[in-house]
Formats: sequence, C-alpha cells, structure tokens
Amino acid sequence: MLNRLKIGTKIGAAFALGIGLFAALSVVAYEGMNELIDRSKWQTHTYAVLGELKELSVGVSSAEAGQRGYVITGQGTYLEPFTASRQQIRETLQELRRLTADNQNQQRRLDTLDPLLTERLEMMQSVINVRQQRGLTAAQEQVRTNQGKRMTDNIRAVLGEMEAEEYRLLNDRSKAAEAATRQTFDSITYGVPLYATLLALIGYLLSRHISRPLQEISIVTEEVGNGNLTVSVPPSDRRDEIGTLGSTFNQMITSLRDTTRKNEEQTWLQSNLAEFSNLLQGQRQQETVAQLILSRLAPLVGAQQGVFYLMSVNSESPVLKLLSTYAYRERKHLSNQFQLGEGLVGQCALEKQRILLTDVPGDYIRIQSGLGSAPPLNIVVLPVLFEQQVVAVIEFASLDAFSDQHLLLLDRVSNTLGVVLNSIAANSLTSELLQQSQALTEELQAQQDELHESNRRLEEQTEALRSSEALLKEQQEELQQTNEELQQLNEELEEKADLLTLQKRQVEQKNQEIELARQELEEKAAQLALSSKYKSEFLANMSHELRTPLNSLLILARLLSQNTDGNLTDKQVDYSRTIYSAGTDLLDLINDILDLARIESGMLSIEPEPVDFTELRAYLDRNFREVAQDKHLDFLIHLDSNLPTTLTTDPKRLQQILKNLLANAFKFTEHGGVTLTIAPTSHSSLPTSQIAFAVSDTGIGISADKQQIIFEAFQQADGTTSRKYGGTGLGLSISRELAQLLGGSITLASELEGGSTFTLYLPTQQNPSAVDKIDSAFLLQPSAPAHLPTAALPAPYPLPNDLNDDRDALQPGDRSLLIIEDDVNFVRILAEMARQQGFKVLVALRSSTGLALAQQFNPDAIMLDIRLPDLDGWAVLDRLKHDPATRHIPVHILSIDDAQQRGLQRGAIAYLQKPVSADALDQALVDIKDFLDRQVKTLLIVEDDIVQAQSIRDLIGEGDVETTIVGSGTDTLAALSRNRFDCVVLDLGLPDMSGFDLIEQIKAEAGNASPPIIIYTGKELTRQEETQLRRLAETIIVKDVRSPERLLDETALFLHRVQANLPAPKRQILEELHHTDSVLAHRKVLIVDDDVRNIFALTSLLEGYDMDVVYAENGRDGLSVLQANADVDAVLMDVMMPELDGYETTRAIRQQPQFKSLPIIALTAKAMQGDREKCLEAGASDYITKPVDTEQLLSLLRVWLYR
Repeated sequence: MLNRLKIGTKIGAAFALGIGLFAALSVVAYEGMNELIDRSKWQTHTYAVLGELKELSVGVSSAEAGQRGYVITGQGTYLEPFTASRQQIRETLQELRRLTADNQNQQRRLDTLDPLLTERLEMMQSVINVRQQRGLTAAQEQVRTNQGKRMTDNIRAVLGEMEAEEYRLLNDRSKAAEAATRQTFDSITYGVPLYATLLALIGYLLSRHISRPLQEISIVTEEVGNGNLTVSVPPSDRRDEIGTLGSTFNQMITSLRDTTRKNEEQTWLQSNLAEFSNLLQGQRQQETVAQLILSRLAPLVGAQQGVFYLMSVNSESPVLKLLSTYAYRERKHLSNQFQLGEGLVGQCALEKQRILLTDVPGDYIRIQSGLGSAPPLNIVVLPVLFEQQVVAVIEFASLDAFSDQHLLLLDRVSNTLGVVLNSIAANSLTSELLQQSQALTEELQAQQDELHESNRRLEEQTEALRSSEALLKEQQEELQQTNEELQQLNEELEEKADLLTLQKRQVEQKNQEIELARQELEEKAAQLALSSKYKSEFLANMSHELRTPLNSLLILARLLSQNTDGNLTDKQVDYSRTIYSAGTDLLDLINDILDLARIESGMLSIEPEPVDFTELRAYLDRNFREVAQDKHLDFLIHLDSNLPTTLTTDPKRLQQILKNLLANAFKFTEHGGVTLTIAPTSHSSLPTSQIAFAVSDTGIGISADKQQIIFEAFQQADGTTSRKYGGTGLGLSISRELAQLLGGSITLASELEGGSTFTLYLPTQQNPSAVDKIDSAFLLQPSAPAHLPTAALPAPYPLPNDLNDDRDALQPGDRSLLIIEDDVNFVRILAEMARQQGFKVLVALRSSTGLALAQQFNPDAIMLDIRLPDLDGWAVLDRLKHDPATRHIPVHILSIDDAQQRGLQRGAIAYLQKPVSADALDQALVDIKDFLDRQVKTLLIVEDDIVQAQSIRDLIGEGDVETTIVGSGTDTLAALSRNRFDCVVLDLGLPDMSGFDLIEQIKAEAGNASPPIIIYTGKELTRQEETQLRRLAETIIVKDVRSPERLLDETALFLHRVQANLPAPKRQILEELHHTDSVLAHRKVLIVDDDVRNIFALTSLLEGYDMDVVYAENGRDGLSVLQANADVDAVLMDVMMPELDGYETTRAIRQQPQFKSLPIIALTAKAMQGDREKCLEAGASDYITKPVDTEQLLSLLRVWLYR
C-alpha cells in the first residue's frame, strides 16, 4: 500500500503521527505539572498559617511582657509593646480567618480563640488601669489571683491545636506532592523513550520506502557519471515520485547512449576529415593526391578495391581518365576512360550524384588477394565537384555494406578533394601563365626598343619636314615671279601634305602601342609590389629563424654568468655577461627588423581607444625618470592647459613612438635636459583638431643634409665606421611608419650642436577607415643599456580610462594590495572594496604586468586569478613563490576552477571559487588584514618524540614564529580548538590515533579554515598512502639527510616569512636548497629539436636542476626515443623540424593512450598570431617562444610536472 502513496503523503502521515504522539505525551506531562503546582501552593498556604499562628503567640507574649514591665516600673515606655501587640493581634486574627476560610475546624477554633484574646487583653488593660490609679500593691494583688495565667494557658492550648492541625495538613499535602511528582516523572521517563522508539520506527519505514530506492538511483547515477552507460535502475511497481524518477532516469540513460553514439560517430567523422585536410595540404601533383585518397580512404570505409578517374577537358568533349587504383587489376574488356553518361562512372559524372549498388552479381568483379578472390557485395561511385563542376569520379568496391557514416565521410571528403584538385590545376595554370608573362615581358622590352627607334626616325622625319617648310617659303617667294614655278611647288606641297598625314597616322599608331606598353608596365609594377611584399615576409620569417641560434646563446651565457658551480673567474663571468649583453642587443635588432618588415608587409593593426594625457605623462615619467637621473639630465613633461580631456588613438602605438623619440633624445644628450610638450597644434599646414607631441633635447643636433636620411631604415646621422653612438637606425623609421598608420606625421627641427625637436602630430579622432586589419603581436621596446636582469620586467599594460589604481599615490607605510585579474568589472568592484578596508590598490590585467608590479612595489598581499590571457595563473603563483623577493607575500586565489587543495599546496593562503558573493570578498579582505596584522606567526608541531620536536623548533627558530608542541592526536585537536595556527608540522606515528585519521578529523572540523599541514615522517609510505596524503596535506617530507632543509623551506613558504629577515645560517640553507628544485629534480625530459645548439643549451640548463635529459633531432627520432623511454615526464617540442614537424609529432604522441596526459611544451622561433592556438590544437599542453625565458620555462615545467 505504501508504494502507491506519494512521498509527500508518506512524510505528512509520519509527521502527523509524530505530532499526535508528542501531543499526548505533552498533555500527560502538563496535567502532572499542574498537580505539582497545586500541591506546592497548598504547602505554601500551610506554612503561611503556621507563621501567622506563631506571630499571634508572639504578640500575646509581647503584650504580657509590656504589662508586667509597666506594673513593676510604672514607666510609660513599657506600655509601647503592649499597645503595638494589641493592634497586631487583631490584624493577625483577621489574616488567620482569611487563610483558614476553607477549614471549618480551624474556623471554630478561631471562634473560641477570639473572645479569649479579647478577654485577656481587657484583663491586662484593667491591671494597667489599677497600677495607674491605685498603685503597685493593688496591681500585684489583682495579678496574684492567677486569672490572667489561666486565660493565657487557654489561649496557648487553642493555638497548639491549630498548629497541630496545620502540621497534619502539611504532612498530608507533602505526601500528595511526592506522589504527583513520582507520577509525572514516570510518565516522562517511560513516555519519551516510547515516543523516540515510535519515531525511529517511522523513520525506518520512511528510509526503507524513500532513502533506499534513492540510494539505488544514486549508485546508478554515479556509474553513469563515470561513463558506464550499461547500467539502469531496476524496474519497480511504485507509483510515487521515486518510481517516476527511476523510469525517467532509465529513459535518460537510453537517450544518453544514443547521444554518445552519435557524438562518437561525429568525432570519428570530424577527426578523419581533419586528417585528410592536413594530408592534402601542400600537395602539388594530382597523381599523388589520387593515390593518397585511395590508400587512406579505402580502409576507413571498409573498401577492398578502388579506382580514381580524373576529368580531362583538353579534348573536344570531357572525358574521365583512369588516374590511380587501389588493389585493382586492369582487365582487357574494361575501358580506362569514360565519356559523360558512359557506364556507371560516366553516369555519375553526368548526374553529379552518388550511385550506390547493393547485391552486386558474382561475375561483376572479383576482389583478389594472395589466397583467393571473392565478389564484392556493394559498389559506390562518387562524383568530386568544384562549384557544381565534376573534376573527378571515385569508385569503391566492398565485401560489406557501406554504412551511413561511411557514405557521409565519402561525401565530405569528395567536397574537400574538389577544392584541392581545382587548386592544383589553378597552380599549374598559374605557373604556365607566369612563364607566358615572362615571355611577354621580354617581347615588350623588344617592342620598347623598336618604339624608341621608331620615335628617333620620326623625329628625323619631322626635322626634315621643318627643313622642307623653310625651303617651301623660299620657293613661294620665287613662285611669285612665275606661275609655272608656283604650280610646280603646289604639287610638291600636296605631296608633302600627304606624306605628313601618313606620318601622323603612324604616330597615332605608335601612341596606341605606347599606351598598351604602359598598361603592361603597370601590371609589371603590381607584380613588383607583390615581389616587395614577398621580400618583406621573407625578411620577417628570417628574423624569426635567427632567434633559434640566439636562444641557445642567451641561455648558455646566462648560465655561465650565474656561475652556479663557482668554478669561473670574475673575468670569465664578465665575459659571459658581455656575451649575454651582445645577444640581447642582437635580439633588439631582430625585433626591430621584424617590426619594420611587418609594417611594410601590412601586418600591423591599429586599435583606437581614448587616451588620458595625465596617465600618459605618468607612464612616460616612470619609464624615463631613472634614465634622466643616471645621466644627470633634466626631464620635464608639460601638458598644455588647452588640451582636450582625451585623445582617441592606439595607446600602445603612441607609447611606442614617444618611447622611441625620448630614448633617442636621452641617447644623444650629454648635458642639459629633455622636454616633452603636449599641446594643441597651431601649425598652419595642419587642421586645428590635431595634437602636437614635441620632444626637445639639448643634445648634439643633426645637420640639415642628414635630416632626411635618418628616417630611412638602417640610417643614422653619423654613419661612419668610427661613430660614437650605437644603434640599428630603425627606431625613427618605425616611428614614422607608425605615425602614418595613426593618421599623423613626424617633423624635425634641428641644428648641429644646437639640439633637436621631433614633433609628432596626431588627429584628436582616429579615422576608422584608415585602420588596417593586420596583426599586432609585436611592439618595439625602447633601447636601454644592456644588463643581465634576474627577470625581465615588461612595460606596464595600460589600464582602461575608467579604471585607475593607486600606484602613483603610494607612500611609505601604506598597506597595498595587488589585484591580478583580467575581468575589468570584477577588478573595479574588488578595488573599491579593498580601499574601504584601508588598502592602496595596484591593478594588473595581465600576468606579466602583475609580476612586474610585484617586483617593483613589493605589495603586502596579492589577489590572483588563474585564467589569465597571457600566462597561466598557476605559473604566476610559481614565479612568485620561487622568487625570494616575493615568496613571503600572501596570495589569495580567486578562480572559477575548483582547485582549492592545489592552490594551498602551492603556497596560497586562501582560495575562493567564483562566482563569489560580496560578503565572501569582504571576509577575504578582512582575513588578509588579520593575517598582516599578526606579525608573529603560529606553528603547531605534532611529534611524540620530545627530542625530535625540540630539534624542529630549533631548526625553524623563534622571533617571528611562536611554536607550540603537542605529542598526541587528542592534544592536537584540543590545541586547534583553542588557538588559531598558521601551519601544522605533523608526524604520522602518534600514540593514540593514526596520523591519517587525525588529518581527516582536522579537515572535517576546520573545513576551509584548516591550516596548511606538512607531513614530516620517517615512515616508508606505500603508493596508496602517498596518494591519500597528497589529497589531504599540503606537503609530504620523508625524513632523510636533506629533510631538515626542506622542512625549513616549506614552513617558510606557508608562514610567509621574509627570507632576507632570517638569520644568516638559515638564509644560507635556503639559498643552497633552492639551487635544486624538488618538483624538477630527478624528472626526465625529452627535448625534440633539430638544432644541436639549442639541445646543448637546454640540456645544460635542465641538468643544473638535477633533471634527466634525453633528446632527438627530428620528429621521427623523437617518437622512437619516447617509445624507448616511456618514463619521460615532459617533452620540449620544437615546432619547425625536418621530416616530421612539431605539430605532426605532437599529434602522433597524443594518439598513443599512454601519452594522452604527457605534458608537451611547444618551442618556436616564430611568434605569429595564431601560433599558440595552432600548437594547442595539435595537442601541446603549453607554448613558449624563442629566445626562451628560462624563468618562464622552469615555471611552466613546475606547473605541469606538479600536476
């Protein structure tokens, strides 16, 4: 019956029954409590009556005492007790009547007592009166009658009876109260367990009918979540929601099976299409394409024979000719070519439709092998079309039926093949036309020579005609003398006129030939421009290729300059630094050449946006203030008061131009200063809506004859071999090209030894039509003195106009927070909240800028996003924690990824998963402030060996760390409940519980607030135990010779101790330890590169970190080496290699199941747009450009090897 009820009905019925039982129990308890209260009230009533009786007795005694005192002394003061007691007795008697109104016996006694008291009081009053009137003797005589005593005894007797009655009632009521108490206690004592038992029974029944079926569905759901689609919920006759859920879930599993099958089919289709697309790229021969298609496509669709016919259009009518075959043996009675409509091949080409034959007769054709032959069951004939024109026909024969998936793949491949075949034909035609063009060029040159000769002859004839005209004038004068001579001359003149007309026609004909020649020359000029573009692209590619040998030079020079082994002299270290400096200069030259080539080849884009002049001034001041101070020069930046608020242009290109101009100004100025003036232009030849950026210096100046050539590439004012100033001569050339792209220009005003002024004119509004849609991957950086930095600091990435940080307002003592996050809206919210908490805010929208700001400003804390556009956040965290200057900075991670344990293990203080609420952000900032306020960090050492614990305390040291030592799991939990600890060092061997259980209990009780736990144990861990600990603890250290150094390093990381503030011996321990890297040490890396210099350089670098290196010089060898070294932990893959390039090698590696998750980092000397996406699409895990930044490479290796 329960199976037919809804879950709500079941729960409602159980709830109603529970409420009913509880109500019944409550009623019983309520009645018992009421009775207890009533009994208690009557007990209190009895005590009140007894009190009044006591007070009445005391009143009588007091009155008698007052009487006796007055009779004896005769003093009036002794009458005061008598007078007071007299009134009190009356009041007490009335209160007793009220209290005993329910007791008739007591009322009768009061009736007896009342006249006795009245009479006794009157008697005492009479004695007093006698004393007053007759004296002491008379009063004593009246007292000696003993009548007063008898009355008093009667009064006391009545009072005694009343007290006895009340004590009897008190005893009865106490017994009744005890009985009521016992009854109430029993009802509660036995009722509550009975009620709990009934509730447990109800809960059991509900669990049996609700929870267990739901658990069965949950188990099936987990199996489905793990990818097992063969399971299903057992069928049931339930009619409630669980039965509906089970049937619905079974329907979902069925639908999911169908969807998975369709996705697998689609994946198979897309992957094969992609393979064919890559396979056909770069092919130049139709025969090769046909053979590749047949050999690769036939096995995929299960075909055993295939033929490829190509459409030939050279003959009078289109003919399909046999071009290639697959497992096919020609037969005499079958033709190797077909016309349209002839046979199935011709009919397929005519209809432009696929033809599929099933149940093929046995004598149609036979598929032969070395063991025998058999007839096919199915034939498919496919047209290959390009723009609805048949270019080829493919036919396949199979022993099995072609599936719909096979037919769909054939149709898709035929579409791609049509484009490839047409492209090959077009390339062939282009080659022929190119040859014809070259022949026409030679012929045109010959015609031009003939035309020059014809023009020369025409000039001679024209001169002769002029002579003839002069002669004619003379003859005309002579003809005036005689008519006959005139007639003769007229005839000669007509002949000359006819000749002139003929010559004019020849000149017009020559002019037409000249026009045709001009048109042909224009075509040749276009071809020349195309050749120039090819030249620029070639120059760009060659500049990239120069990076490959330069990469090894820079890496080896840097390794030598670090002198890690200490076996080089100071002079040898200087030599290596000089090599590194020269290599850096060469890299700058390559970048300049690359920029110029990209500009000339039209591959540089402009991205206009508003530029704030105040921010621009601050940016340039930060970049050149130190240069000016080093050269003892004045540096001024003046903003005109009439400037508009913003300028719309590309901020990166504007910064690049101004940095080039300022760098040149400082370079050629030894005394005086440099001034940048920004103002609206008043130049007469320019529109008023332009801004002038004038860079003036007091340097050497430029002579007038050199002011034009300095804007040409590779030119300087002093071009002699003995020139004083170095440089490539590309800066001004690139700046001029960039200025033109921005719609502006650059002018120069200078005198030799009189300084120079370069003025950049830019329109206030960027014309969108002038912006070329071209690549902007590279930016030219200003030249600077070569040096060997520990880490390259890029120029700060500009912030949007509506997002400002506080870097220019930082003062000593300010508490600063660096936010590394690419979501501008989120940064704006977070920055405002941080300022409300008292932080000065630094903002970086890119990871490279964040690293630069961290090293420049050394902020108090960092909030870091993981998914950043230029460098993964995990790599940023790794760089921060491996740099002694930033290792101590607390980092709080904000990310959409659920990777809290990983973040804490890498040294972060906390982790928040997006989306995050404002309250959570506010609490995170409060926690950061609390952490910064605590100058002394707390460490808990869990070790049952007191000697070991004391040695750990001595190793870590005191001062900025407060250490607490406990020896058991119970004490650990108690200490964590009482105090807050920043880190825990834990030994697994404890006397009262397992270290594994203790960690799980700490995590369960503390949750996200659990402190970092470092496992420091001498126990040999099994793989299963190590895996379990990796999930729970931040670090595992097995005690050995180097374990104390590692423990000091890990505690310094999690306690965020400043390495520079540690005692000298501990700093030395950490510095020696950091020469090796626990993540990188003893890991095996495969380097695949065709340049042995790069292999040598990278091997030297990685072996310095105790890594094992194997290598291969091309892709094919790389695959072989990888098969022979299956324990390789990571691969560094060069992209451009002979035989098999890096893309194909990576794809081949990913096709092997055991290497699906092997980290592969692509290395390339080209940094073109789209290269990163292409590498990741091929299967690379990450990407880095040459020359390799060694710190970035090591960070990437740590990130991927740690996973």
